[in-house]
Amino acid sequence: MTGTSTSNGNSRILFLSHSHPFGAFRVGSHHYARELSARGADVVHLSTPISLMHRVTGRVKRSDLTTVPRGSQRDGDGVLHIVPRTILPAQAGAPSVARLLERAGVAARFDAVLIDQPLLWDDSVRALGDSVIYRPTDLYPSGLKNSLQQRILAAVDGVVATSDEVLRALGPVRIPSLVLGNGVDVRRFAALVDEEAPRAARCVYVGALDDRFDWDRVDAWAQAHPDVDFVIAGPDARPAHPLPSNVDLVGPVPYAEVPALLHTARVGLLPLSDNPLNAGRSPMKLYEYLAAGLAVVARETPGIRGRSEVGVDVYTGDGDADAALDRALSTPSLNRAGVHAAAAESWVQKAEALEEFVRTVRHLLD
Repeated sequence: MTGTSTSNGNSRILFLSHSHPFGAFRVGSHHYARELSARGADVVHLSTPISLMHRVTGRVKRSDLTTVPRGSQRDGDGVLHIVPRTILPAQAGAPSVARLLERAGVAARFDAVLIDQPLLWDDSVRALGDSVIYRPTDLYPSGLKNSLQQRILAAVDGVVATSDEVLRALGPVRIPSLVLGNGVDVRRFAALVDEEAPRAARCVYVGALDDRFDWDRVDAWAQAHPDVDFVIAGPDARPAHPLPSNVDLVGPVPYAEVPALLHTARVGLLPLSDNPLNAGRSPMKLYEYLAAGLAVVARETPGIRGRSEVGVDVYTGDGDADAALDRALSTPSLNRAGVHAAAAESWVQKAEALEEFVRTVRHLLD
């Protein structure tokens, strides 16, 4: 990348992200930031402010705040993280991004800005980078984020969407665009390829447990397969009714401990609900499950298709969900074909593609 750079010639990149990396989850911007830093860039990652209103209303738990640093903090990968503390939420008049950077003592000029959080858009963002790229990760069919998304599209230089459906939902895009699905940290999740003993009949889900998660499907699977253990890991589990005894709700699992959990299981679950927003998802867990040697059973969406040759089985509804799980449970354990498929989706390769796209956009602007 060319343009404004540090004193040693490295490019400067700013991520404006919806999520900080100090909780149980990792999102695409965290992985891209790590990989681009490893490639020599000076990377700043600024996430959605934690406001006083969030704290007072309990949307951000006091216990969660203890892990989030005040001010800026450079991690072991060289990425400078900023999680602003503000009085008002981003959507209700928080300081501009330029002001937040100034408060953190960070020079507000970058070779490239990549924004995935519409709520962080303000008039200052356009001037922060030689090129500004919108990286939508979700569908925003209406509301404030939709309105902000339209403003973003009118101002940025390029779009990198996480799925075909997310890009399609933007409408006509008259600037350079790319679909780049989520990847996997292969080194972290890699299965023990010399593993010989088949894994126990255990199915696992790791992730958010909001209205995009189908508790009824887990319930039905567990009832139909009483000899199979189901482990559900994620914060704030609220099933609508008691679940069978072979379903274990283990709460949030720290990111560093997720691979060890996956290595105990045979099948990774993606029981997506009928929430229409699931159509745009590029689930990171799909390739993490495969890299860890699991077969996968998932509800079919535009972004998730069956690939039986690598151990990915899909279903469309209650009528074929049990058969899909049976196929996944019968996949050879360790799922070596899945391990090899995941290796082709590493964040290293994704970061190379992202960097090349930003470089191309920059050349078009010169």
